[in-house]
Amino acid sequence: GGPGETQIESDRRAIDEEVAKIRRQLAKVVKTRELHRAARRKVPFPVVALVGYTNAGKSTIFNRLTGAEVLAKDMLFATLDPTMRGLTLPTGRKIILSDTVGFISDLPTQLVAAFRATLEEVLEADLILHVRDISHPETEEQATDVNRILDSLGVAADVPLLEIWNKIDRLGDDARAALLVKDARTPQIYATSAMTGEGMEALVTAIAGIFDEDRAPAELRLGFDEGKARAWLHQAGVVTSETVEDDGYRLNVSWTKRQEAAFAAR
Repeated sequence: GGPGETQIESDRRAIDEEVAKIRRQLAKVVKTRELHRAARRKVPFPVVALVGYTNAGKSTIFNRLTGAEVLAKDMLFATLDPTMRGLTLPTGRKIILSDTVGFISDLPTQLVAAFRATLEEVLEADLILHVRDISHPETEEQATDVNRILDSLGVAADVPLLEIWNKIDRLGDDARAALLVKDARTPQIYATSAMTGEGMEALVTAIAGIFDEDRAPAELRLGFDEGKARAWLHQAGVVTSETVEDDGYRLNVSWTKRQEAAFAAR
């Protein structure tokens, strides 16, 4: 700034520049996400979105599940471009895991719209994993915030949501024992430590279970000239049986609503 600029003016200018920079990054991310989403609608795999407060451990859980080294660090918007990875569950089912921007309380108003835009990824999800830092003194308030924002984004009530109570390794013995009792009694809650790996196996089993429940059977007939459509169905792993007839293929499939829609949109 100029020679007469006070410290306050200089600080304010620095903050304005930082806000403008984050806005530019967010705008770029939103554009990229839209392109990715359009491409992914044609992909037969279900999408699982991780949501939660900054520093709740989303990126560490993402790494645990996918073996990817996403920056897991204490930083606002460290995950600006929601990272996506394919993941094969123990059942052989493939899913896409998406790590979203961390929530923070009291987000500056000028960033709210852009922040929400990056979160629209969650609207495409077939399953939401709400990661909570259960050792944080304000964990309840943070959870309320996250649920409020999900509601305001218009996330459908029928999208399944699992709460991951992370960082149990940071709790004292009594608090931890009480938490594990609650975990055992509540099917939607999974107590984990992304750092030590505790609870991750149960979480993976739960994710696999959700995607094996909601499949509906259907019978499809394809002509011999529809090789691409047939290949798509086999790649998606939805074909339960197939017979070759005079005029083409008859396939019995078992698929999710998303897979059915993706097949129609090819």
